[in-house]
Amino acid sequence: MGKFEIETDEMVYIPSDDTFLLAENLEIKEGQSVLEIGTGSGLVSMYASLLTDDVTATDINYNALELAEKNFKLNNIDTIRLEFGDLFEPVKNEKFDVILFNTPYLPTDSDDIIDGDLNYAFDGGLNGRKVIDLFLNEVKNHLNDGGIVQLIQSSLSDNDETLNRLDDLGFIAEIAKKEHYFFEDIVLINGYLI
Repeated sequence: MGKFEIETDEMVYIPSDDTFLLAENLEIKEGQSVLEIGTGSGLVSMYASLLTDDVTATDINYNALELAEKNFKLNNIDTIRLEFGDLFEPVKNEKFDVILFNTPYLPTDSDDIIDGDLNYAFDGGLNGRKVIDLFLNEVKNHLNDGGIVQLIQSSLSDNDETLNRLDDLGFIAEIAKKEHYFFEDIVLINGYLI
């Protein structure tokens, strides 16, 4: 698990390859304000807290917030603010320098939906873009000038569509990292607000 001790919970997304793809490629400078949406176990925010002491983490799954808080205590981290809610709802009047999101990018139909809050971590709707598009609709309103968005998604949820949307919103967007697994590429997309 690298630098941190992590407890997991069956109701919360367990850190996986996509988590580490984001956690190990953060573009955060000291003193910058960071928002992580969908913090899950809290691991990405913990990595972010090594780079700046202004980190806010949100999740729509209350079990995730309880687990993240436990993991922060386990690692003696007291600089991360936790907020409960969907996407930008808990921080609706705030702006940040860096926004991080390991999106729920799996295309799902009714047969794929799992019971309970864990479903939020995976369920991307029929084309995998249900949550990604809602996120992109709002992300610019919550970024400071010169801000960065870093998000994880899959080739199954149309990487080009995300790059084009970011481009239309005034970002310079690129696939910064890519890892191939079985039937998909997991990518880290960086968008720089200009």
